[in-house]
This record gives sequence, C-alpha cells and structure tokens, in this order.
Amino acid sequence: MSLLTIRNLTVRFATSTGSFTAVDGIDVHVDAREVLAIVGESGSGKSVSMLAVMGLLPDTATVTADEMSFDGRDMLKMGAAERRRLIGREITMIFQEPIASLNPSYTAGFQIEEVLRLNAGLSSREAKKRALELFEAVGIPEPERRLKSYPHQMSGGQCQRVMIAMAIATNPRLLIADEPTTALDVTIQKQILDLLMRLQEEQGMGLILITHDMGVVAETADRVVVQYKGRRMEEADVLSLFEAPQHPYTRALLSALPENAVDGRLPTVSDFLIEEMPQ
Repeated sequence: MSLLTIRNLTVRFATSTGSFTAVDGIDVHVDAREVLAIVGESGSGKSVSMLAVMGLLPDTATVTADEMSFDGRDMLKMGAAERRRLIGREITMIFQEPIASLNPSYTAGFQIEEVLRLNAGLSSREAKKRALELFEAVGIPEPERRLKSYPHQMSGGQCQRVMIAMAIATNPRLLIADEPTTALDVTIQKQILDLLMRLQEEQGMGLILITHDMGVVAETADRVVVQYKGRRMEEADVLSLFEAPQHPYTRALLSALPENAVDGRLPTVSDFLIEEMPQ
C-alpha cells in the first residue's frame, strides 16, 4: 500500500473575473522509502498540488479529489483536529521561500524549539539540545549563535537550512521538499541532499522532491512525474525517463541541460512537438 495516494486532484482558484484551474486531474502516489521527483516549469502546478495535500491553500482555492489518503487514512474525511495531528508530524514540507515562511518576530531557535515541544513532546531543555543538533546537521555555521538570531539577521541560505531543520525535526514519515537546495552553494546542496537521503533510508521515509534540477533528479529519484500546465505529462522510473522519455515536453526538459547547448543556445519547448501538448 502506498504511503500517500492522490487520484484526480483538481485545484481551482476564484478570481475577480471568474476562476482558473491550477491543477487539473493529477494522480500522485509515493511509497515508504521511495523518492518521487515532480518536475516541470514554474506555473505547472507542482507546488500547488503539494500545498493542497498540506491544507495550506488560501480560501480562494477549491480542492477536489477522488482520493487523498495517507497510510490508508482518508484525508478528505479527516476533521480539523485529526488533520493537524497528521500535518507537521507525519507529513512535513520544506517551502521555496524560507524567509517568508519564518516569523520575523521570533528567533530561529525559538521557532524550531516550538516545533519540537508541540509536535515531538520534548521539554524546553530537550528541545534546545535537539535544535542545536539539527542546526549542526544541516550545516548552519555557528549554530549556537544562530539559534539566537532573527530571520532578518541570517542569509537566505541560512534561513533555508533553518526550514529544513524544522521539517526533519519530528522524523516525519513523508517529507515534501519544494526546491530544498535553492540559494545554497554546491557544497551545502550536496550535504543537504545527502542528509535527506540518509534520513529517508534510515527512517523508511517517503520523499517528494519538487525540483527544476534534472541532475538532482538523476542522482536521487526512484520515480519521476512530469507536469505541464497543471497536468501530468509522463510518469516513469528515473532510468526509463532519462533513457527513453516518451513525451515531447519531457524531451524538452532533458534537452535544456547545459551540456546540450549548441553554439551557446539551448533547445526550448517550442523546438519540440508542441502540437501534442495541451494548450
């Protein structure tokens, strides 16, 4: 049985002139110990799909699905209290904009300690000790000092690492990582990815990785879902996807790798069979 199963997920947003569909009938599933990569351009509905799972979309969004279940539990029928016990403990998420996700009024240490007290049941003393360990694990320099820092006193990369530490603090069963290495240098990117993969292996954790980096996909993913304009274009195991992509949009993404540049120009989606794709 899959850890997370989503069938026919649709997300519509109300606007002043009507509505638009951001996600159109997406199917997603991920197993324990599996890394699922979701790839596609900005605006393809990758993040919106996962925010719908987390229940973090605004009131202007209407979410429907034939099924949304976690470990056999029907998330569509969960009450608010039961869903709160699930989200933030068993399912956690790393967001794209860490500075916007952190509260500017509290120190980084207070915010991660609060997660540990509320969701892991640690005492204040235990939470402080664990917060320091997590900061060290995700490569935050001078971790003791940074526990006392406010978000505006930290770089974007440091704030991102704080968010990663918060997301893994409760040893979740499913981690959704939305561009988790954005704004980090190459060395720290590898450290973070190695950390996530080690946790995924040790804890039997499922990992959904939203990324634009096909190199990261090749190195980490077991399976790949390709999205375009809110729809799923292709799904395959990572080896099959790279060796024999079936959809023109997938071929376009793979051809946009730097090593494929010809005379300084990379192929674009318009170079492929766009007539086969939804408009």
